Amino acid sequence: MAGSTSEKEFDIVDQYNKLIKEDASISPPVAAVGSLVKLIEQQNATTMLEFMMIARSACDKLKAASNNSISLSAGCDVFLKQMSRLSHTQSVEECCNALIRAGTEFVQGAGKCRESVAEFGSPFVRDEQTILVHSYSRVIMELLSRAVKQNKRFRVYITESRPDQSGLRTAEELQRLGIPCEVILDAAIGYVMEKVDMILVGAEGVVESGGLINKIGTYQLAIIAKAAKKPLYALAESFKFVRLYPLSQYDLPTYRSDLLSFKEKPATKIDWQKELPRSNPMLDYTPPEFITLLFTDLGVLTPSGVSDELIKFYLD
Repeated sequence: MAGSTSEKEFDIVDQYNKLIKEDASISPPVAAVGSLVKLIEQQNATTMLEFMMIARSACDKLKAASNNSISLSAGCDVFLKQMSRLSHTQSVEECCNALIRAGTEFVQGAGKCRESVAEFGSPFVRDEQTILVHSYSRVIMELLSRAVKQNKRFRVYITESRPDQSGLRTAEELQRLGIPCEVILDAAIGYVMEKVDMILVGAEGVVESGGLINKIGTYQLAIIAKAAKKPLYALAESFKFVRLYPLSQYDLPTYRSDLLSFKEKPATKIDWQKELPRSNPMLDYTPPEFITLLFTDLGVLTPSGVSDELIKFYLD
């Protein structure tokens, strides 16, 4: 089939990695949609079935190639839903052209989504606050940058966020913005909580219950925040809403049975520093009862409001 040959010539994973490398501000779901648009531009399917098989196969390849497929999957699902809507009423060529237009608009509008999240969250950042943020989040950086432009004065604690120490990237960007900040050990969250006015976390995915899938450590941070009666706000673009309903940490698609499992006595001494990233999860699940509000491009939502928005999108 002509479409299949075209797909083989075009490497969807290489295209995705290229977009991520070229633009540090691009998020996985946006890069996924951008890569799929490029695929659609080059495919030569002659039937709607062939066209849909090519797109679904490409989505499967992207998910399989990613260590963190949650937010990437959200982008793929948005694309496939749009394709499904268009396929009922249009020819293959018309569907392709419409998808290319919609996908391109989605990629170009992703930055505006981030700006909208920051706009809705901005009133919650006030003078003289002490804010705790976890790991690194582009949308949180957009919010804090906006607050600086509004001449708000505040301080920020940042978790180191092992094992990749992504909190250090946050600290570097906050320093460039002139925001007083301090990096803390992940184990020091409880120690500083008394000084904190609110907590901000990003999200790899927002599930149907309104709970979060995010960088490992978010769940324990949320537990401590709730015990200390501190508000925890999650920031996420609506294209990160995912059709998942986990009930525990072990229901996540990224779960592997070998994570944190006891192994037989090794023949040689273990290098624990190297072993940590391999044997620990990178994401965890935070149930909705630990989340005060979600700042999204659709507005400020309660966790239960996420389900309503997903229903609107997928049943529209």
